[in-house]
Amino acid sequence: MGGTAAEPRYNGRMQITLNGDARHCAPGTSVLALLDAAGYGGKRVAVEVNLEIVPRSAHATHVLAEGDRVEIVHAIGGG
Repeated sequence: MGGTAAEPRYNGRMQITLNGDARHCAPGTSVLALLDAAGYGGKRVAVEVNLEIVPRSAHATHVLAEGDRVEIVHAIGGG
């Protein structure tokens, strides 16, 4: 029972890749919810899903799918 790419397969959770590491999350998880769960909530970050930038204005509505590759980059101030 391999399932399809869109099917959650891990005890009702789906697998994504976050910054190169496998991670499980609930189906229907938004980019914003993932940011909160990963400790980036409220921080100024850039998010890329499957090599495409997700604008900040879409973080709450962009829903992740099984197998998505997510990269989060946060700015570090300096002078």
